[in-house]
Amino acid sequence: MSDLAEKTNEILSTLIGHPTVSRNSNLGMIEWIHSYLGGHGVTAQLIYDAERRKANLWATIGPDTDGGVVLSGHTDVVPADGQDWRTDPFRAEQRDARIFGRGACDMKGFIACVLAQVPSWNRQPLKRPLHLAFSYDEEVGCLGVRGLIEHMKATGRKASGCVVGEPTGMEVVVAHKGCLCIYGQVRGRAAHSSLPPQGVNAIDYASRLINHVRELALREVQQGQQQTGFEVPYSTLATTTIEGGVAVNVIPEHCKFSVDYRYLPGADPQRLLSEIEARCAQLSAEMRSIAPESGIQLRHETWALPFIAEGNAAWTALIQKLLRTDRTRNVTLGTEAAYFQGVDVPTVVCGPGSIAQAHQANEYVGLDQLSSCSSFLEGLGKKLCDVR
Repeated sequence: MSDLAEKTNEILSTLIGHPTVSRNSNLGMIEWIHSYLGGHGVTAQLIYDAERRKANLWATIGPDTDGGVVLSGHTDVVPADGQDWRTDPFRAEQRDARIFGRGACDMKGFIACVLAQVPSWNRQPLKRPLHLAFSYDEEVGCLGVRGLIEHMKATGRKASGCVVGEPTGMEVVVAHKGCLCIYGQVRGRAAHSSLPPQGVNAIDYASRLINHVRELALREVQQGQQQTGFEVPYSTLATTTIEGGVAVNVIPEHCKFSVDYRYLPGADPQRLLSEIEARCAQLSAEMRSIAPESGIQLRHETWALPFIAEGNAAWTALIQKLLRTDRTRNVTLGTEAAYFQGVDVPTVVCGPGSIAQAHQANEYVGLDQLSSCSSFLEGLGKKLCDVR
C-alpha cells in the first residue's frame, strides 16, 4: 500500500470516529480538519450556524485568483440507530479491501481523499486555486451549503468549476432530481371506539389525503413528464412515515405523516403541492363541520434542489478526460450541486463509493474506489499547474 493510500485510510478512520449525525454538532470533526489544514500551512475559515453548534469550512490552496476549482463535501451523516451493524458504526474497520463505518462512502471517503492530497498540492506550483468547501446538515435539507455559497459570493472570486464528491462509483453525474418533503399534522376528536360518530378519526382523514397523494403519484407515472437517463424517468411521490392512535378502543385524535417528493429538473413542484393543499382544505372543512377544533396542517421543506449541468460542456469534458471516460449519468439522489450551479459555477457530482451502500447498516467504501478518487484528484492538481 502506498504512503498516500495509508494516509487516506488513516484520515478516513479519524473522520468516521467523529459521530457527526445531523442531530449532533459537527464541530469536533470540522475543528480537527481546521487543525489538520493549519498544520500544513493552509488557512481555513469556519462559518458557523446561528447557534455556533455547527460550522462549514472554507479553505483555499494556491494563488488568490479567479478560475479555481471547488471540492465540495458534507460532514454530516445519517443515524445508525436501529440498524444491524456488525461493528461499531463510529469506529472504522478495514477488511476485505473495504473500510466500514458510518459515512465511509457518504461522504467522508471523498473528504479523506481530498485532505490526504493537501501536502502534495502545497508543493505544486498551482496557477489556479483549489477551494475546499465542507458543509454541515446536507442530510437534513442542504442547510449548511447556503452559508458557504454566501461566503463564496462575498470573496468576489469566481470559480471555474466544482466537484461535489457524493458516492457515484467515480462516474460523472450531470443531473439529479429535486427533493421536497411534505409533513402532515392531523387533529381530530377522540371518542370511544363504540361511538365513532361522536369523534373525528384523525387516521381516517390522514389516509384519505395519503390516498390522494397516491393517485397523484400514479398520474405522474402514466401522464407526467418523462426524462430519459434517469433510472426512474418521472417524478415520484411516496408516503414515507405515518404515526397515530393511542389504543385499539379509542377513535384517534392525532395522526402525522410525511411524503417524499422527488421531482425532475424543470418540473414545477408547486403544481402538485397546490393540488395536495387543495385536497387538504376540502378534508379540513369536512372535519370542522363536526369538530371546529379539528383539521389538517401541512408544511413543506425543500431538501435538495434539482440539478442539471446545463452549459457545463467544457468542465464536464475535463472531468471525463481526467477519469478517462466518455460516460455521464443522471441519478435520483439529491446533492448540494444545484447550489454551486446556481451561482454560475459549472458543477459535476463525482466521488468514491456506491450510493447503494449509503444510509445502510455496515456502510463501506472500497479501497479501489479511494484509490481511483486519489488518482483523479492528483490529476486535477496537475491540471491546475498547467492552466494558462
